[in-house]
Order: sequence, then structure tokens, then C-alpha cells
Amino acid sequence: MPKTIRVFVLEDNRLLGDGIAAMLRGQRDFKVVVVAKGVDPLRQARETKPDIVLLAAGFGDNQSSCLAATLREAAPDAKVVVMGLLPVQEDILEFVRAGVSGFVLKEATLDELIGTIRAVAAGAKVLPHSLAGMLFTDIANRTVKRRAPELTESERLTQRERQVIDLISDGLSNKEIAQGLCIATSTVKGHVHSILEKLALRTRLQIAAYARNGYRATSAPPSSPVPPPAPSPPRVLRIERQSPPGRRRSIDG
Repeated sequence: MPKTIRVFVLEDNRLLGDGIAAMLRGQRDFKVVVVAKGVDPLRQARETKPDIVLLAAGFGDNQSSCLAATLREAAPDAKVVVMGLLPVQEDILEFVRAGVSGFVLKEATLDELIGTIRAVAAGAKVLPHSLAGMLFTDIANRTVKRRAPELTESERLTQRERQVIDLISDGLSNKEIAQGLCIATSTVKGHVHSILEKLALRTRLQIAAYARNGYRATSAPPSSPVPPPAPSPPRVLRIERQSPPGRRRSIDG
């Protein structure tokens, strides 16, 4: 008997969510844990411990990439599958960075949805062919950019890395940066590591100084000149005159 796959459906359109849940319940190896209506999905994910989180691409006013990252932290054993996705390259890259394991396009069939859930639950990464071509193009473009020798250190930084630099200069921690950018804390750590390597820096303080310096390399402050030693006071040679013997005046009268 195959292992039961616990599926957590996140769809804030009630009619659509109930319809997806009803179709999934028709599969003998699926158990639909809960259909969230946008009420504290992180708490529900922690309590129900699903194998698969089926996340609508437009969930929560199109904040699903942010939610995907926080779900990975709230329920680390769960794998996220994004459904109803449009083939937009920027959206796909955001979901990949958030740790999503599978994608189901808007025009996908029920069989494709079920097959993706089972494959991801078994440990696979599922990406439709049309999306794979987009990611391949993006990887190729990034490789070409990395080979350009004339790039300055600031040009090598990605837009996300620049955002992280600015937030570090504001004094935010990795966790606060992750919350502000709607990404995982581990992703922020990866950005910080990349920034340190690209800029040949060692500490977050140096990153903050780099940002305050207008994205220019900071040079070491000039050393203060050593003042010359104070002149020694003049040496006074004291000479005492002595009366020759026999000529000393007597006071005895």
C-alpha cells in the first residue's frame, strides 16, 4: 500500500480551494489536511505537518513567494508546490529562491497536478518544459555576465544583493532582512556570503561602510603623522668659583 501523502491546500478562493480538495480526496494515497482561507496559514502548517503544501500562485494579494519562504521555515519537512502559475520569468526565479520544489501551470490538467504532487513527495523537483527553457536562458545570461572582466565590483552585485547591503547599513539583522524582503533567513545568509566574496570584504561592518561610501571600495584611513619628540630642555652647567688658599677672608677679626 503506498504511503499516504498529506496535502495542505492554500487557496484563498473558497470555491476553487474546495474544488481542488474534492478532486484530491478522490485519490486513495492523498489526505487533504486542511483548506486554508487565508487565516494564519503558518500556524496551520506547523500544527498539521503536511508532506506537500499546494500553494496558489496568487495567494494573499500575490505575496505567495514571500509565503513560500516562510512556510519552508515554519514546516521544514514540507515541500511546496505552486499551482496556477503564469510563465513569467521573474516570478519563477522568486519562487525558486524561496525553495519551491514544484510548479503547476494555470492550464495544467488534473493528471498533471496529481503527478506533480506525487513526484515532489517522492523527492523530485518538477518544472514544466516551458518554464525550464526560461530558467536555462537566465542561467546562460548570468554565465556570460560572470565572464565579463571589465565589470566593476558594484556592477557585479545583483539587485537583491544591493537591497541586502542597504538593509545591513541600516543595522538590520539577517532575520529582519528576511522578513522585510519576504525571503528565507538562509537565503539572506547566502546573499551576505556572496556580497563578502564579490567585494573582498570580511565583516558586516565593512559592508555597511561600503554602502555609506556610495558603493565604492573603502580605503584605510590615513595614519596620523607621528609628532617629533619634544626638544630636551637646555642643559645648564653650573660653575662655582672657589677662593685660592691663603686668601680666604677671616671673620674672626
